[in-house]
Amino acid sequence: MGSAMSEWYHHRQRWAARGALAAAASAALLPLVAGGLSGLLLLVAGLAGLALTAAALWWVLSRRGPARMAAAVLAVAAPVGLITLFATANLLWVVFLSLLLWCAAVWSGRYALRSTGLRPVRVKEYRTPPPQRPFLLLNPRSGGGKVEKFGLKEKAEALGARVVLLDPEQRQDVTALARAAVADGADLLGVAGGDGTQALVAAVAAEHGLPFLVIAAGTRNHFAMDLGLDRDDPSRCLDALTDGVELRVDLGFADDRPFVNNASFGVYGAVVQSPGYREDKVGAALERLPELLTRQSGPRLTASADGTTIADPQAVLVSNNPYRMDDPFGFGRRERLNSGRLGVLAVRVDSAVEAAELLLSPRPEGLTVLTAQHVVVHADTPHLEVGLDGEALTLPAPVHCRIARRALRVRVPRDRPGVPEAPPRLDWRRLRKLAAAVSRTAAPSRSWRT
Repeated sequence: MGSAMSEWYHHRQRWAARGALAAAASAALLPLVAGGLSGLLLLVAGLAGLALTAAALWWVLSRRGPARMAAAVLAVAAPVGLITLFATANLLWVVFLSLLLWCAAVWSGRYALRSTGLRPVRVKEYRTPPPQRPFLLLNPRSGGGKVEKFGLKEKAEALGARVVLLDPEQRQDVTALARAAVADGADLLGVAGGDGTQALVAAVAAEHGLPFLVIAAGTRNHFAMDLGLDRDDPSRCLDALTDGVELRVDLGFADDRPFVNNASFGVYGAVVQSPGYREDKVGAALERLPELLTRQSGPRLTASADGTTIADPQAVLVSNNPYRMDDPFGFGRRERLNSGRLGVLAVRVDSAVEAAELLLSPRPEGLTVLTAQHVVVHADTPHLEVGLDGEALTLPAPVHCRIARRALRVRVPRDRPGVPEAPPRLDWRRLRKLAAAVSRTAAPSRSWRT
C-alpha cells in the first residue's frame, strides 16, 4: 500500500513538472506563434520598454527639479505606450495569456518541487512553566495607540504581569528599565513597541537567560511576523503568559547594539536620520536620495563578509538571518530565525543602464546577496550613519556585525497563526530532471532541522 501511494505521488510530481515546463515554453513562444515577426518585434519592444521604465525610475530617484518631473512622466508613459502598442497590433490578449501561462508554470513548478520530500525547516518548541513575575514595557504611542485600543495594560495586569507605560513626552532608557526589573526579580521581560525597542529589551533578556515576550503592537512588527504571532490582535500575544512555549532564536549585533531585524548602512542609514523622516518618509527619501545615489554626499562603503569583499556599494543591509529574495509574495520575510547566519544584501547602481539590469537581469552585477557569520562595514569617514531596526544611530567606523546563535528565548502563545510555509524556490534544471524521471529516486528528501 505504501509503495503504491509513493508511486502515485511520484507520478503526480512528474506530471506537474512537465506541466510547468510546457506552460513556461508556451508563455515564451505564444507571442512568436500568434504574431510572427510582429510578435517578435513587439516582444523586443516590451523588454526595451521595461528597461526604459527602470531607467526612468532611476532618474526620478537620482535627479531633482524638471529632470525628475520628466523622468516621472516617462516612467508612466513607457508602460502605457507598451500597452497601447500591443492593443494596436491586436496582440494584447497574447500578453495576458502569456502572463496566465507563466503563472500556471510557476504554480505547477512549485507544486512539483513541494512534493519532492523537501520539507520546510521547523522550529523546535520548548515547553516551560509559565513565568511567575513577568515584567512588560508598553509604549502607548506605538502602532498608532494599539496599547490603549486593545487594553493591553489591563489584560497584562490581570494575568499577573508588572506593567510600566513608557512616557511619550520624554525619552526613556528602556535598557535601564529592563535591567532594573531583572534586579527586582523579574523572570520574563516583554515589550509592546517597535522593533528597535524590542531589540534593546531582548538583549537584556538574552544576557540574563530570561524568556522574552514579543507583543505585536508596533507599526510593522517584522519580528513578530517572522515569529508567527498575531499582528492583527496584539492582545493574543499575552496568551503566552499562561499557555506558551519557547523558541530559541538568533540575535544580531552591530558592535554592541542589538537588532532583531536588520542594520542598514549607506542610503537608508542616511535617509532615516532626516528630521522629517517619521512624518514623511517618501518626502525625506526624495530629498536625500539624489546626492546619496550619485555619491555627492555620504561615505564610501566597503563591506567584508566572511572574507568576501563588497566594494563601494551605495547600500548594505545586514539582517538577523537572511530574507527571501526569490519570491515576490514572500519578499521581506525570513524562513527561519535560528540559522546562525547573517543575511547580507548590497546594492551598487551608478547609471540608468545598471538600474535596468538590476530589474531585468536574473543575476545583476550590482546586487550582492550572501550569508555570513561576521560582517564588517568600513567607511572613508570616522563615523557611520546606521538604521538599526528602523532607529537612527551613528556608530564609529568600522562597524562589526555578528550574530549570537539561539541566544534569545522567545516565549510565544502555543496557539498562534504561525509562519506560512514558504514556497520552494523554482529550479528549472531540477524540474527538467523531475519531468524526465522514471523512478522515485528523483525525489530526494531532506531531514528536518531545528
